[in-house]
Amino acid sequence: MADDIAPAPPVSPAPSPESTYLERRTLRRGSAGWLLLTGLGVAYVVSGDFSGWNIGLAEGGFGGLAIATVLMGTMYACLVFSLAELSAILPTAGGGYGFARRALGPWGGFLTGTAILIEYILAPAAIVIFIGDYVESLGLFGLTSSWPVYLGCFVIFIGVHLWGVGEALRFSLVVTAIAVAALLIFAVGAFTEFDASGLDDIAVDTAAAGSSSWLPFGILGIWAAFPFAMWFFLGVEGVPLAAEEAKDPVRSMPKALAISMGILALLALITFFAATGAQGADAIKAAGNPLVVALEGDGGPTALSRFVNYAGLAGLVASFFSLIYAGSRQLFALSRAGYLPRFLSLTSRRKAPYLGLVIPGALGFALAAASGNGARMLNIAVFGATISYALMALSHIVLRRREPDLARPYRTPGGVLTSATALVLALSALVATFLVDKDAAFIALAVYAVALAYFAIYSRHHLVASAPEEEFAALAAAEAELARD
Repeated sequence: MADDIAPAPPVSPAPSPESTYLERRTLRRGSAGWLLLTGLGVAYVVSGDFSGWNIGLAEGGFGGLAIATVLMGTMYACLVFSLAELSAILPTAGGGYGFARRALGPWGGFLTGTAILIEYILAPAAIVIFIGDYVESLGLFGLTSSWPVYLGCFVIFIGVHLWGVGEALRFSLVVTAIAVAALLIFAVGAFTEFDASGLDDIAVDTAAAGSSSWLPFGILGIWAAFPFAMWFFLGVEGVPLAAEEAKDPVRSMPKALAISMGILALLALITFFAATGAQGADAIKAAGNPLVVALEGDGGPTALSRFVNYAGLAGLVASFFSLIYAGSRQLFALSRAGYLPRFLSLTSRRKAPYLGLVIPGALGFALAAASGNGARMLNIAVFGATISYALMALSHIVLRRREPDLARPYRTPGGVLTSATALVLALSALVATFLVDKDAAFIALAVYAVALAYFAIYSRHHLVASAPEEEFAALAAAEAELARD
């Protein structure tokens, strides 16, 4: 009888708490190839071509803003090449936080991640205010107040992100393509009116050191124009945040970063010269919609200016939509590793970090509706961005010096010299934010102080060792200890 008794089936081991924890916090892998990643990089930034950069003319004149744009473009190019190497080493959703965590330890990782989070939560709130202004000025929907636009944007576009990352990035690519096409069409129309004499028509401040017709506010005007020159590129560094959802991130991430930076540099050059040369620097230096002003002059609306006006709305939507994505992924990574409350990194059945999307969205809507000051919030975002740039560039330098034998599928052209250039220019841009808006800089510092207090008192004692970025850093520590032994 005993022989007739079937053997008991093998008992599967119970899943470990660590595996269960991470299973509830996974993203959809393989959703984005290099083309979608390139579109994401351009989408982050494209709204800056339609407005914002021109205020730099009021700070530095044409020559000052031109020099500032070259310097900030150099900073972003050097940073992008550095990040291409780092993202190939550690292709996770942590992006800059993950790089700094290995190079600079938990404090460095948290400082970097928090700075990135400030940028990507405040920037969408600022851009949605600009969207509301556009909608109201165009007379769409008969609205006389912008808060319904803010609410509609957050609800609709967060909904698309909740649907799935592949769908979200394809939507972003289409809207971005429309905005880029509009910029090229604008340039064709504006260059027909180009007059080089208008480039330096801003009145010269003779009391400013080094002032001239090209530098009407002197040498210091170049520095003051840094934050506005950044608008041509601000956000492109967020592409590595999509690493966990990318197809073959080791190959596609460096390719997408390089191509998107090249596209943005070309668009900056074309937009800057076409808009300023069409009507003159003085005419567009304070315009909320400089491209439209460049086309209309004193002649009133034209078919092309109306098209560009609507296309500007598409550009704002593209950047707003993609920045929501970036903020949610940085929040997801910090939460998954325990730097922020862990419930924020829970993902849905469609592998979307739903709380990481909804909670920052609610905060962004509240800030937009309560303040209505898009320029102030964007300046706060720029302050956070410059801190993160400096720390990410420093991370590249430290890893190159401390771990020269680390496997690097992609190597930054120029090596440490490239990242050192990005570091120096990022620190210069950080100081420049105080020249433009001291209140915004101090608000950002206050937010930073609160976050650091939370980390010092609580979260640094509750980090999740099994999170990818933490495991990567722990591996480095173990290898260093073995080397000492």
